Amino acid sequence: MTPDQEELLPPYDGIKLHDVRMVRSERDAAEALAALLASDALGFDTESKPTFAKGEVSTGPHLVQLATDDAAYLFQIGASPSVDVLRAVLESHAILKVGFGLTDDVRRLRSKLGIDANNVLDLSTALRRGERNTLGAKTAVARFFGQRLQKSKKITTTNWALPRLTEKQILYAADDAHVALRVYRRWRQDS
Repeated sequence: MTPDQEELLPPYDGIKLHDVRMVRSERDAAEALAALLASDALGFDTESKPTFAKGEVSTGPHLVQLATDDAAYLFQIGASPSVDVLRAVLESHAILKVGFGLTDDVRRLRSKLGIDANNVLDLSTALRRGERNTLGAKTAVARFFGQRLQKSKKITTTNWALPRLTEKQILYAADDAHVALRVYRRWRQDS
């Protein structure tokens, strides 16, 4: 499908704000851990504050997103309960973590937090079907749902290290993880 054809598709109706959980307290962390450990598969992504200067090294990830079928959990790095929950979930061999373009995410988690993610499936390569290039979330949503996933460059390049994220940032980040799980479920159902 060409980009022009994708533009004609109806918009993808993503996760709703009331289904997004910001993990900020010990209680939030305990609830997130219980929900995430109860899942067989999770959508997974990270966001990092962008770098603009030549030679500037990223200090990310600043946000880690994990999604179940029903909710997305957003962990701002720096909040105390986050790392323990992330380690328990991401290092689990029992839970499959799926997302798009995860090589850098996994490397940064290991480098910054000492988390070695296990049982990770990068849909960018898994869904290629013999094509040379990797497949992104936008193309996957068009292929599997006949819808157009809108990815705003303006949101992508915002400061993910801010202590308070905007509603648009929260929805964008939650959708990145949630849509990966939805695509994975549809792919498995169709195969």
